[in-house]
Amino acid sequence: MRFKLTIEYDGSRYAGWQVQKGERTVQGAFFDACKKIFGETKFEFFGSGRTDAGVHAFGQVAHLEVDSHISTERLMLSLNDNLPYDINVLDVEQASPKFHARYDAVERSYIYLISKRRTAFGKSNVWWIRDTLDVDSMRKAAKEMTGKRDFASFTDKDAETPNTIVYINSVEIYETRDLIAIHITGSHFLWKMVRRMVGILVEIGRGKITMVDINNMFDNYSPLPAKLTAPAAGLYLEHIYYKGEHTVHGPQLVPQLLRLK
Repeated sequence: MRFKLTIEYDGSRYAGWQVQKGERTVQGAFFDACKKIFGETKFEFFGSGRTDAGVHAFGQVAHLEVDSHISTERLMLSLNDNLPYDINVLDVEQASPKFHARYDAVERSYIYLISKRRTAFGKSNVWWIRDTLDVDSMRKAAKEMTGKRDFASFTDKDAETPNTIVYINSVEIYETRDLIAIHITGSHFLWKMVRRMVGILVEIGRGKITMVDINNMFDNYSPLPAKLTAPAAGLYLEHIYYKGEHTVHGPQLVPQLLRLK
């Protein structure tokens, strides 16, 4: 049977999603849980994509294939009983034998949280910026990042990504008294791309770079985004969209997050 899992996790204690030798990872925690539940039975477990060390998820998706007739309810309970406290399975559905969490995804969205004040609770969950940011300028710059663009400047040259063309549907910025939330939706994302987009938007907000600088980053390779990579702490994988699912070009969780903060 093949199952579709929707997962949330706090990535603070993990070296990212993907299994790495000698490192604590989110995928590794699922491998350990599945071994406890299914014993020697072989299983396949794939995520919709990798998240870096320290990055969180509200709605990561994975598929699990295993030779078992376990119910979706029992599987969800068993996984959560055997997973660490900072990883939680939100939903389990029986999926088509051909469903693939990564290759069937058609769109993804991320949220980045910036705190405008020192906070006792958010060091591993937000990026605290002491400077006052010009949010209106950031919004104008965000529009320059939408559409089909070459994001070669926003990932590492040795990231093994031959195609750096990405379609960004929307980059929206929301603000309350204490928080700035950046919501980004696109076809897919390159390694560290979102954090570098955020880093550039923050520099725009600080008045350190201009719109001309941003356009130059798309016209020619620039090392500047790498130097301005935002910390992993404030980044959350929000949602993975699949064919037939209504795509929300706007935040699902941002209003709740802003109210909580």
